[in-house]
Amino acid sequence: MSKCLPWCAALLLALATPALLAAETPAAVDPRIESLLHQLDAVQPIRAVAISPDGRQLAWVTEDQGKPAITVAAADGSRAHRVSAAAKPGHCAESDIAWAPDSRHLAFVSNCSVDLTSTTVMHNDVYLADTIGQAAPARLAQLRGYVRALQWTMDGQFLGFLYVPGATRHASAVAAAKPAVGEVGVSGPEVQRVASVAVAGGEVRELTPANIYAYEFSWSPDGTRIAYTAAQPPGDNNWWIAKLYVQPARADAPATLLVDPASARSGSLHNLQIALPRWSPDASRISFIGGLMSDQGATGGDIYAVSSSGGTLTNLTPGIRVTPAWLTWTGPQSMLVSQISNGQSQLADYAVDGNSARQTAVRFTLPASIGDGSAAMAMSLSRDRQRVAFVQSSYAAAPEVHAGTSSTMPPPAVTAINAAHKPTWGKAESVEWDNEGFHVQGWLLYPAHYDAKKTYPMIVSVHGGPSSAVIPRWPGVGYGPVPFSALGYFVFMPNPRGSFGQGEKYVQANRKDFGYGDLRDILAGVDAVEKKLPVDDKRLGLTGWSYGGFMSMFVPSQTQRFHAVVAGAGISNWQSYYGQNLIDQWMPPFFGATVYDDPAVYAKSSAINFIKQVKTPMLIVVGDRDAECPAPQSFEMWHALRAQNVPTSLVVYPNEGHHFVDPAHQRDVLQRALGWFQKYLPATN
Repeated sequence: MSKCLPWCAALLLALATPALLAAETPAAVDPRIESLLHQLDAVQPIRAVAISPDGRQLAWVTEDQGKPAITVAAADGSRAHRVSAAAKPGHCAESDIAWAPDSRHLAFVSNCSVDLTSTTVMHNDVYLADTIGQAAPARLAQLRGYVRALQWTMDGQFLGFLYVPGATRHASAVAAAKPAVGEVGVSGPEVQRVASVAVAGGEVRELTPANIYAYEFSWSPDGTRIAYTAAQPPGDNNWWIAKLYVQPARADAPATLLVDPASARSGSLHNLQIALPRWSPDASRISFIGGLMSDQGATGGDIYAVSSSGGTLTNLTPGIRVTPAWLTWTGPQSMLVSQISNGQSQLADYAVDGNSARQTAVRFTLPASIGDGSAAMAMSLSRDRQRVAFVQSSYAAAPEVHAGTSSTMPPPAVTAINAAHKPTWGKAESVEWDNEGFHVQGWLLYPAHYDAKKTYPMIVSVHGGPSSAVIPRWPGVGYGPVPFSALGYFVFMPNPRGSFGQGEKYVQANRKDFGYGDLRDILAGVDAVEKKLPVDDKRLGLTGWSYGGFMSMFVPSQTQRFHAVVAGAGISNWQSYYGQNLIDQWMPPFFGATVYDDPAVYAKSSAINFIKQVKTPMLIVVGDRDAECPAPQSFEMWHALRAQNVPTSLVVYPNEGHHFVDPAHQRDVLQRALGWFQKYLPATN
């Protein structure tokens, strides 16, 4: 769920009692929870991986003393060694790896040469490391601002990237918003542009216009043009109305508008979102993914194509029953596509024939999360497309780098970074059921040390989005449902209508219907689980973050089925939410109109309008600078529950956005949630 910048958060927080301002009183420590948190914290995250164009080397990004760090190794994971511009390990952050076409040099972004205490403006340098020679990495460009998404031209002469000059925060709606002080809406926005640096000489050029915010880009095969998605600033708000452009790869070059989803001429793409522009090998077409997407970065939809010189837009995959999330051309008439299928990750080959694309083979299907860190479910490929690398994790296995050839699918793990870590939660099982004409799927975790002779409580966790999906992954220390299994709960994680994995029709099935059809799917799934397993229906809990936080607030107003709730970064009143946030462009595609044109459609999904029906004890947690689901929404729900004498607790975490970054806060919110469920839904073991 994306979507809001609170203009009144500062006022509400100033009026709040100190006990609400998070973590002045940390959660009580349960030794079992503390042990579980320690286990989660000990796992080494692997943030990215890249395979060299010749397929002989790998680079990946882990952490050193809490900061991103780069390792280079042979393609089988051997001979691993650190690559860094740092004077000492852990001194600075280094990431955004990109192999040069020569397969010898590795570009990366580093803040090693910056005095991080000197200014609030971000500073980043682009470095070039010779992975075969002994010389230290050389600085290619020094930049005052935010830098990410390095991408080489095929001839190796230029390195492109996304650049926010003078940035004071990460370019992301999930990052903590700037404090809402002073006159709102008059300061100049921070604009992300496509830029490039020449390898010979280090000249930096800002390619896209200064008055347009670029989100993603792709070089043409010959490096003379760029395709990119962009909108007018502010960037956090307008991604949902981004358009597709192409222009010569030089500063001040004229841009050609190829696709405007707001135009009626866009056909089946009308008022939907676009992502991942990709040039065909002959540069005649640009493909991309288009669909109903609730968050930048959570990509899913159909595959579209348009001529690179403009013209008719074509949906290449209408009616498919999977959700493509990433693609690349592998030949003039072929694509490799990462897609979500029934709650699992798939890598598939597609044949492109004129105005259609059809799946010809599935290379693998995995009950695991996969990706190289550059985009959702992205694959890192060698130049000949015969070798692939990605990071994989599941409920059964912690993250590792996997790499192999097209003949060894799925590829094996080539690292053992987290091999010593074993799950302390129960086994995972895919659950499927039918409801109201839809085939629905979800994931179920059994309680640790499951005994079929006992009955157990069950916690239902609703994912964010709603355009997203639960795919198995190893949990982090941040908030999530998997740890509940370790303490003796069944954990049910459904993918109801509105989710990825069953095709675009399924994704769009909860438009103008938030909290109704998807709730019926979820309850039907709960019934399906209870028919086969010893779940105590009197000990059902509900939780979720973002859209899942909204559902956690709304569902108790519609049913008394659940007996304890933890609502993370939720939305209690869609009408006030619309007026509080500065990230409102996502809403009309889902609600069909603005709140000013159709207030009733917003009112019918607002928990606050049914508050008299809520009886369920509810813990509410939120960051005070959440730019997607603002803290005032949590205050409004908490205030209403207190007025109804419903047991409730509100915890607001300082300086946190939609995704918490402070490790102490990450631990505290999970500990509080586990304690809340232990209080109201005690487990049997």
